[in-house]
Amino acid sequence: MDSRAQILIIGAGIVGCSTAYHLAKRGVSDVLVVEQGPLFATGGSSSHAPGLVFQTSPAQTLTQLASYTVRRFAEETLDGKPCFHQVGGIEVATTQQRWDELARRRGLASSWGVEAELLDPERVHEAIPQVAKERIYGGLYVPTDGIAKPVRAAEAMAREARRHGVRFLANTEVTGFDVAGDLVRTVHTSRGSVSVDTVLCCAGIWGPRIGGLAGVSVPVLPLAHQYAVTTPVTGLTNPGTEVRQPLLRHQDSAMYFRQIYDRIGIGSYQHRAIPVSQQEIAPTAAAGDGTEAPSEGGGWKGMSSVHPFTPEDFATPWTQACELLPELRRAEISEGMNGLFLFTSDGMPVLGPSRELDNFWLGEAVWITHAGGVGLTLAEWMTGEAPSVDLRAADVRRFESFAHSPSYVHQRATQNFREVYDIIHPQQPSARARPLRTSPFYLRQQELGAFFLEANGWERPHWFEANAELVTGREITEPGPWASRYFSPIIAAEHQRTRERGALFDMTSLARAEVTGRGALALLQALTTSNLDRAPGYVTYTLMLDPSGGIRADITVARLGRDTFQVGLNGQRDIAWLRAHADETTQVRDITGGTCCIGLWGPHARDVLAPLASVDISAEAFRFFRVKQFYVAEVPVTAMRLSYVGELGWELYTSAEYGLRLWDLLRTAGAEHGVIAAGRGAFNGLRLEKGYRAWGADMWSSHDPDEAGLGFAVKPDKGTFIGRDALLRRREHPVRQRLRCLRIEDGTVLMGSEPVCSTAEPGGTVGFTTSAGYGHSVGASLAYAWLPTDLSEEGTRVDVAYFDRRHPATVVADPVLDPEMKRMRC
Repeated sequence: MDSRAQILIIGAGIVGCSTAYHLAKRGVSDVLVVEQGPLFATGGSSSHAPGLVFQTSPAQTLTQLASYTVRRFAEETLDGKPCFHQVGGIEVATTQQRWDELARRRGLASSWGVEAELLDPERVHEAIPQVAKERIYGGLYVPTDGIAKPVRAAEAMAREARRHGVRFLANTEVTGFDVAGDLVRTVHTSRGSVSVDTVLCCAGIWGPRIGGLAGVSVPVLPLAHQYAVTTPVTGLTNPGTEVRQPLLRHQDSAMYFRQIYDRIGIGSYQHRAIPVSQQEIAPTAAAGDGTEAPSEGGGWKGMSSVHPFTPEDFATPWTQACELLPELRRAEISEGMNGLFLFTSDGMPVLGPSRELDNFWLGEAVWITHAGGVGLTLAEWMTGEAPSVDLRAADVRRFESFAHSPSYVHQRATQNFREVYDIIHPQQPSARARPLRTSPFYLRQQELGAFFLEANGWERPHWFEANAELVTGREITEPGPWASRYFSPIIAAEHQRTRERGALFDMTSLARAEVTGRGALALLQALTTSNLDRAPGYVTYTLMLDPSGGIRADITVARLGRDTFQVGLNGQRDIAWLRAHADETTQVRDITGGTCCIGLWGPHARDVLAPLASVDISAEAFRFFRVKQFYVAEVPVTAMRLSYVGELGWELYTSAEYGLRLWDLLRTAGAEHGVIAAGRGAFNGLRLEKGYRAWGADMWSSHDPDEAGLGFAVKPDKGTFIGRDALLRRREHPVRQRLRCLRIEDGTVLMGSEPVCSTAEPGGTVGFTTSAGYGHSVGASLAYAWLPTDLSEEGTRVDVAYFDRRHPATVVADPVLDPEMKRMRC
């Protein structure tokens, strides 16, 4: 047993081995991997997983991780045996709704760089003869999908890692940690103790228990998933070949199928959610010998990650499987299992440094589909580089405190299990654990008939039924069936009324922090691209970059005093970034929950606020991008003169205890000027017209400021900041892509993530859309899109594929409304 390791990885399943391999390839060889079970059929989820790799996902991050996994595993063999069978994958539709969804998914695949095509029923039947072609509308075929052999791939990568000096220890259980300050110093195991610099937990279903030993929350839930293998099936007459037919997904019945020699393996999500507590999981894996019998059931016996098959849960899926594959009626279920694996509250992995300990990292809730890519990106991240795939949606620090609660994780994770193959609209909110976070204005919003959508636990009004009368007499363009799923004509009326008179917007859900102390300015200067060394009273829009020069976040910084700043952020991940770089001279305090914010915007905003304000708020006295603290009647506010909708107005912040009073004051005063309460639906359309980028939706770490049209926010001559040198090196080369505004010429309203095609190359995808919607003030369907530089000039014609139909679009000037910003500066 080694007494020292630079990095100790807990778990030698596919994620642990992948990360160890990629660390070794990057020159980090002082790595020790400890596994409580045998190597490499450890008895965890990697050992029983059927290995299906379907790459296409609505999330670009997951698709990119899966695509790398395919490339990595396809290159690996172990003792002459392949680690990946690239037989392709087909998702079939048995309803018109699903067939439409497959057309949309083909667009997603194209946007994320995955080759895919729609097949008619005959071609599906040719590829998989067991499918009843009369039962289906067709299928989506991805030729690069396939079957991963996770145990084989893990061992192949471990062998290469060992060749570079990485050590692997079997039958070594982690029993505790010595923690000093915010660091793990020593890891205790059943075979001795190891002093460490960094710990990476890839323990899978045991992850919460391991995290608990270190005081680290791992917000995941083990759930049982049914998988069964049939007796021999007529027509599968290749006993010497494990798999030749493409994988098959029947998402209308929440099932998947794969060939196993002359049998078929069937997985089902159609059953009840079966959560499993840590107490129900044996602490030590007791795997078999890792051999793979023709049915693949030979290695299941005794695994802690495999619970007994429950035939009653499989009765309906089996009936529906026989309807899609009639040859199954001549077969039977030979064996089955309820295999355990992890779900999260948002369906994404849990990766990165934990919020509790600086050197305790997580690689949890990772499916086989993404394991290769996760190993690569974790290795990059742990060695100080920006991950080559943006991991904003997988970073464990994205979660607020409530999202670590067992109740929340249980409710959301079980819902995600039930919906894993459902058709999910991009705006569809969860129905569980609501309402959870509400602003002080919530009761008033309910009185106005608010239709709420949820984001990060916050109830956010999308529109107000009280404004229905504003629809009368207006020409309103309504989106098509998919885009209008969460649309009301009231949204358009609220949008137009904001431009005509004004509106109150609830902006409480935007994350914000107070940064104070004698080191506050130095901290913010080191993390941001703009010069913040300005007098108190100024607000600055700026960026935070990662070490490669990519956009980590866009933020606003208001200097309230010499050593006091209020910082508008994108979420807990940004707050963690600030805290990680702060020293003892600086305090970073999350003030989101204790404060609230109203955006008062529109031509009559000053008319509403001026009579209530205790100071002069004229254009001369209160200039654009300035901040003042004063009273609105008796309510103390921090007022910032800026606008995310492109109109005159202020963001008004106050303590939550005063929020309801502030709302009532402004609502009463606003009524005299026709100023209404408006929702996020109008807000989103208004910001599109003004060309304001939304971090995480329009740009992320894959993009730099120049590409995103935000170069104005970078001041390299201010001094050193994170990402500065990397960005300057990027600027030595021509920009290869740009974020540009498109006008959709036939008026079709998009949803985002649609592929953009060159009119000169009808079959080629050149980019993809980000934010999209209808500009009700300018009368045009708008979308922002990432385009190659040679197609980014104004007037360039392109096509956008939406539900597999092409729509003409034109690159237009950005922004499309008030480019001189006269409306905001008046």
